[in-house]
Amino acid sequence: MRLGIIGLPQSGKTTLFNALTRGTQPTGIATGKIEVHTAVVDVPDDRVDILTRMFTPKKTIYAKVTYGDIAGLDGSSGKSGISGQLLNQLAQMDGLIHVVRCFEDEAVPHPRGSVDPLRDITIMDNDFVLNDLVSVERKLERLAEERKKGAGRDKSLIERETVLFERLHAALEQEIPLRDVEISPEEEKLYSGFGFLSRKPVLIVLNLAEGQSAPEIHYEHLHSQVVALQGKLEMDIAQLPPEDAELFMQEYGISEPSLNRMIRLSYDLLGLQSFFTVGPDEVRAWTTLRGATAPEAAGEIHTDLQKGFIRAEVVSYEDLVELGGYNEARAKGKLRLEGKEYIVKDGEILNIRFNV
Repeated sequence: MRLGIIGLPQSGKTTLFNALTRGTQPTGIATGKIEVHTAVVDVPDDRVDILTRMFTPKKTIYAKVTYGDIAGLDGSSGKSGISGQLLNQLAQMDGLIHVVRCFEDEAVPHPRGSVDPLRDITIMDNDFVLNDLVSVERKLERLAEERKKGAGRDKSLIERETVLFERLHAALEQEIPLRDVEISPEEEKLYSGFGFLSRKPVLIVLNLAEGQSAPEIHYEHLHSQVVALQGKLEMDIAQLPPEDAELFMQEYGISEPSLNRMIRLSYDLLGLQSFFTVGPDEVRAWTTLRGATAPEAAGEIHTDLQKGFIRAEVVSYEDLVELGGYNEARAKGKLRLEGKEYIVKDGEILNIRFNV
């Protein structure tokens, strides 16, 4: 899972990046240049810790998430378009975390002259919508040329693409993000290579000052959520030793680190879930889409397991922990053999039987 952290200058993007990754990147420096800092962090999961205590493996591997702190967006790209370098970085992300400034600080003036969270959200959305609109218009021009030539690709495919891109164009012209456009799985295949920015799931993070109450923001779009946190305070906590961080969180009434909450919200936003493989050599968490079949989950482990999939031994995390191990789960009939059509559920432990 790759998540890009975006926002206008002085919004606190790097502060949040440091809070999520326990990093020490300098904050409060807006160069206007295109810069990307990345970090890979473990996905916190108590279930992995408990399975590790049960199986005492040689190694434990958590699921991973990559965060990218992406600088270079200033709300003016609508005039000239988003540069190729920046567009490439954004297109690689599975989802976006949009940091929106809510705090006042005379020492760090807002580049727009005032703090207005809803305005800043709209600026970024409009930039992405306009960028996507240009891409769609270019595609429609190419499709029109193909129809005139009357040779090359299948005519029915060209027609299906034309219908889809005209629908996308109509939405974008009304400043509707593509997240809000219902698209079938078949249609998604027709535009999968475009990396439309307004189609990406987005988590809006309202960046508050210490003790500040969150403003009421109505942001009702599909595949989006709004969450508020005190960015500077969260960064300070992330850089403390665990025992000090726990005391600090209690003092400020913070129930969990921002890393845990952000990842949980990101999993929900992207429609992801975890499953596990366990044994004496390794306990490992894997990430797959909700609704994935057993062979598709096996493919997350290795493509050979998906190609040669025969059956999956499946037991739920709750049953395995409650009963105390594989033998007990098998004896109680909780260890099942499932076939190619089985839909994997969050937290299940899989053992793949395959033959290549």
